[in-house]
Amino acid sequence: MSDLQAEHHEHQAEQHAENHIVSPMVYFVILCSLLVGTAITIGASYLDWGPWNPVVAIAIACTKATLVVLFFMHIKYSSKLMKLTVGAGVFTFLILVGMSLSDYFTRAWGQW
Repeated sequence: MSDLQAEHHEHQAEQHAENHIVSPMVYFVILCSLLVGTAITIGASYLDWGPWNPVVAIAIACTKATLVVLFFMHIKYSSKLMKLTVGAGVFTFLILVGMSLSDYFTRAWGQW
């Protein structure tokens, strides 16, 4: 029975050894990138690009959210299963937004 327990502990040690250690410099670079992204967002809010204002704001927000998910939530260094889980969540979100927008755009059809 002790051989089985030793094998179990070795297996647990292998699982814990897969953790990736991120240096503080990476966190600092990501922090600076997020601050620059915030400054770009503020700067873009003062510019009038007509109908492209929401597109630019969403593009900046998606870029910043991607940095947060990849580095602060450690998805970049996670297993493929975890990446698939995040991807499935994003895919589901896009489906829900797409269905909501299709309802919004087609709501007045037939009334004109």
